[in-house]
Amino acid sequence: MKISSDATLLETNDMEAAITVRSVGRKATITKEELFQAALNLIGPQKSIASLSLREVAREAGIAPNSFYRHFKDIDELAIELIDRAGIVLRQILNESRLQASKQNSIIRSSVEVFIAQLDADEGNLSLLLREGYTGSNSYKQAVDRQLNYFQQELRDDLIRLERLNNSKLLHPEIAAKAITQLVFNMGAQVIDMAVEDRREIAEQTMIMIRMILEGARHLDHAQIR
Repeated sequence: MKISSDATLLETNDMEAAITVRSVGRKATITKEELFQAALNLIGPQKSIASLSLREVAREAGIAPNSFYRHFKDIDELAIELIDRAGIVLRQILNESRLQASKQNSIIRSSVEVFIAQLDADEGNLSLLLREGYTGSNSYKQAVDRQLNYFQQELRDDLIRLERLNNSKLLHPEIAAKAITQLVFNMGAQVIDMAVEDRREIAEQTMIMIRMILEGARHLDHAQIR
C-alpha cells in the first residue's frame, strides 16, 4: 500500500508539473497593441500577413488561441486594422516633412529622406503597408489604397499651400499629388529590403522625378494635355 500511495503521489506531482510547464509563457490577458506587434514580428520579405494563421499570432503573442477573439473576430480583421494603423505612419511622415522643410527649404528632399528613415524606424508598420499593397489579398489592397488616398489628399493640400507661397500654381494638383504618392510608394517597395547605401541612389532619382512632376504641372496647359 505504501508503494502504491507513493506511486500515486508521484503521478499526481508529474501531472501538476506538466500542467505548470504547459502554462509557462501564456499570458492571462492580451492587448490589441501586443497582438499587432506579434503579427509584425512574424511578417517580412518572405512572409506576407495574408499567409499568417491565427494560431501563429497567438503563439507569438504568448496566449491561447481563444484569447485572440477578445479583440478580433479573425486574422483578416487584425490585418486590416494593422494596415489602417500603418496609414497613420504615412501621415506622420508628411507632418515630419513639413517641419524638416521649414528648416531646409526643400519639402521634396525632406519628404523622401524622412520616408526612407521611417522604413527602419517604425517597427514594421510602413513596410507592412508597402508589401501588402502588392502581395496582399483584395481586402488588404483596398485597405492600403484607402490609406494612400488619405496621404494623397494631405499632400494635395500641402502642394497648393506651398505653390501659393511661391506665387505659382499647379495644373491639377490632385493629379500631381497622386503621381508623387505612387512614385514614392513604388520607391519604398523597391528599396525596403536594400542595404542603406544602396537606397541612396534610388532616393536621389526619386527626388529628381518628383521635381519633374512638379515642373510639368506648373507649365503644362490644357491644350497640351489634349
